[in-house]
Amino acid sequence: MKIDRLLAITIYLLNHKRTSAQDLANRFEVSTRTIMRDIDSLCLAGIPVVSTFGVDGGYEIMETFQMEKQVAGEIDYSFILTALKGLSTAYPDRELENTIEKLHCLGEHSTQSIQIDLGVANEHKEVNTLLSLLSHAIKIRHIVEFIYTNSDNITKSVVVEPVSIIYKWYHWYLLAYQPKHESYCMYKLIRMEHLTIHEQENTILHNHKEAMQCWESRNETRTMITIKLMCYSSIRSRCLEYLNGTIVEEYSNGDFLYKIIVPENEQFWFGTVISFGDKVKVLEPPGIIKKVVATCNQVISQYENLD
Repeated sequence: MKIDRLLAITIYLLNHKRTSAQDLANRFEVSTRTIMRDIDSLCLAGIPVVSTFGVDGGYEIMETFQMEKQVAGEIDYSFILTALKGLSTAYPDRELENTIEKLHCLGEHSTQSIQIDLGVANEHKEVNTLLSLLSHAIKIRHIVEFIYTNSDNITKSVVVEPVSIIYKWYHWYLLAYQPKHESYCMYKLIRMEHLTIHEQENTILHNHKEAMQCWESRNETRTMITIKLMCYSSIRSRCLEYLNGTIVEEYSNGDFLYKIIVPENEQFWFGTVISFGDKVKVLEPPGIIKKVVATCNQVISQYENLD
């Protein structure tokens, strides 16, 4: 309905600021002419939409405007409740439980067709303790210090300004700012020890979205390599699930040629390939073939003296 689209456009402009007519048309799957008519309708309704011409032109709502009325409906609350319930399976928190209780009242008659279980993220007691401490430090905007062991098994003391906690790649991570290097870094919680919260406050006010963009742009400099694998049909589903690559060619017996593009020195994909044993063979590049052979020989050497 048009009224739903008008409300959605208003919320989108409030969240994303200046947006072109074409971007709005793509977002709401209508023509730019329809968007122009919708903007006129919003202006007539008293929404202060300002249009700007030029290369960076578009529509935006004046910063003085605020939406004071409730805009979320029963379905919206249902989606929010589903997401929060999923989070609660990974992160036990009293405030989160209280929020879920409040939302239950608002969306009690809705049907939740999707359920999310992040129980795998509920690692163990030590990580849950770290989650609680880091959440508190982020809330009060205080610097934290901890002992950290990186993927190269190098241990050192780290002093950072915590920005946010993220669950990705099957683990909890801390996104934090290093004042000394003026850069953002990601730290895996399972590798942290002896976390303490300093009395000193953060030196600057951090924005999660901007911090994440800075970290991602820095990591785009990582060396990516293309690997070709010959895989047995028996590991097809696991390849698709864990390696996220492309089947280049499939043979009559079900075996297939698989291509993945991965960071050169990352451990996850390499460990996954090794775990497939004799059901996979690296075809290229030569450097990875040598690395696989060396790793397998090291494992074999551990059992050479067995009777």
